[in-house]
Amino acid sequence: MLPAPVSFSEHFRTALDRKSPLIKRFERLIAPAADRDLEALARESQRLTRHHFGRTMRLFAPLYLSNECVNNCSYCGFSRDNGILRVTLTVDQVVREARHLHGLGFRNILLVAGEHPKFVSEGYLQKCLDALKSFVPTLGIEVGPMEDDQYAEIVQHGAEGLVVYQETYLRETYEKLHTAGPKKKFDWRLDCPERAYAGGFRRIGIGALFGLADWRHEALSLAAHLEYLYKHCWKAQFTVAFPRMRPYAGNYQYEPDPDLFLSDRALVQLMCAFRACFPQVGVVLSTREPAPLRDAMAPLGVTTMSAGARTEPGGYTGAGSDDLHLTVRGRRVELEKTTGCEKATEQFKIDDSRSPAEIAAMLQSKRLDPVWKDWDEAILAT
Repeated sequence: MLPAPVSFSEHFRTALDRKSPLIKRFERLIAPAADRDLEALARESQRLTRHHFGRTMRLFAPLYLSNECVNNCSYCGFSRDNGILRVTLTVDQVVREARHLHGLGFRNILLVAGEHPKFVSEGYLQKCLDALKSFVPTLGIEVGPMEDDQYAEIVQHGAEGLVVYQETYLRETYEKLHTAGPKKKFDWRLDCPERAYAGGFRRIGIGALFGLADWRHEALSLAAHLEYLYKHCWKAQFTVAFPRMRPYAGNYQYEPDPDLFLSDRALVQLMCAFRACFPQVGVVLSTREPAPLRDAMAPLGVTTMSAGARTEPGGYTGAGSDDLHLTVRGRRVELEKTTGCEKATEQFKIDDSRSPAEIAAMLQSKRLDPVWKDWDEAILAT
């Protein structure tokens, strides 16, 4: 009888004490390096990317469904105790937002929502997927972690991609940052990609939020996680992302901790190290980053970019602005006064505000092909 498979949360307890040869190589590649060594790494990253991905760049847009949340996370604008303007879009409003993105060219949309079982209730996500799948061929989700059978149901309703960031892989830091809500469960979140794979997702994205803990520890942990997933969830495609902290509701004056800050140079080195060690992994670069940096990194190893993103529900069309409210102790509280110009609060401030057309033109100027659609259900039709 074969032993039960070890989950990543179990494996991770010793993964960085007993590094594999691949992780040891990755560790060398993210060590302080001279300019000439970093330039050589960047050239190799570019070569490997062209070999495995050609000159393509997938484009996607996030579509925020709700900014309600039961979690208290000290780095997030949606945090439960933040007195922000909240809304959960109706299914018709979600369709309105998606139609707008479709009109801009997007065929790859990521549905994002805070974790709140009362507002983002049972069946809501399924109804949204059912309403979108006829005209959006690639639908992903970034929502609260679920059980295997729940993921299987979501896949049946049309989702084929899942994104879940661990935020920080340092357990002590994680416990300090998450003070309330189901997100407090470090191991539960850590094993989320495996449950999603068991549920049938064919694209899985992982990452860490850089700026919460020492960036090299986060990078090594992320690499160990990816190595594990490639071994145990080998039928799926994987992406990695390295989002950096941005100003957010509750801390719009956010300044990076210099001891934890991932510099532009280090971000490029990190991306190239992942490409060198994991040649076929997708690399995602979001609009959190400034335009000049995104332009410079695009040819070096990035394979997926967001464009024209908004990080609040109704951000593209103003949908839901007539239903704004506060939430106190899980209960809806109506606004006393409104000017009619309010909108739902965003999760964080983006940096690159260029339109999708401008991003596509930038990519073409660098001899990269913007890919709006790379999947259709008809591929599997018999």
